[in-house]
Amino acid sequence: MTTDLTGLAEETASRLRNDITGGALPPGQRLSETRLAAELGVSRNTLREVFRLLTREGLLRHEPNRGVFVAVPSMASIVDIYRVRRLIEVPALAHAWPRHEAVAQMRLAVEKARAAREIQDWRMVGSANMEFHAAIVALTDSARLQGFFAQIIAELRLAFGLLDSPERLHEPYIDRNARILDLLVEGQQDQAAAMLAGYLDESERVVLAAFARLG
Repeated sequence: MTTDLTGLAEETASRLRNDITGGALPPGQRLSETRLAAELGVSRNTLREVFRLLTREGLLRHEPNRGVFVAVPSMASIVDIYRVRRLIEVPALAHAWPRHEAVAQMRLAVEKARAAREIQDWRMVGSANMEFHAAIVALTDSARLQGFFAQIIAELRLAFGLLDSPERLHEPYIDRNARILDLLVEGQQDQAAAMLAGYLDESERVVLAAFARLG
């Protein structure tokens, strides 16, 4: 029974996590325990466990006597996330095997982003971009790194949800992702890693500048 309840909490947490990172529940929104439990079809006890899980991941915050809210990222947390991304993604690419199975995931993400660009679905472009970077981390063959990366990317997508121009944020990187992929396949891992390092620096500046305008 305990295993079943744990599995239900994790499954429900995954659904709620997707709603948060996908923008259905924006940063700062207060979550109604009663309404959300009904919408998700779970007990309030299960939902409270879900809240605990997502609070530990940094996606929710609990305010005494006020309730549970979708977290609002800070500029300091964004800087830290990009620092971690450089430490994980750049070496992963520099030491990658060009025929690793994750390369196919990278290619699929590029194709998905290009298709979404055609229909001007910038939210889908953003999702595809995150899938591309997750595939880069998969090049390490480390389940721990992949799990950790999924958590920090979820936090970063909270910040994306606050920005008013997803096109400006995501569009420039579609073709850059494709070029990074080409370099990797050609066996030019060092060049691919260097391009990614510059790319992350620029992405961080864009996000921070847009975030600063919100203040």
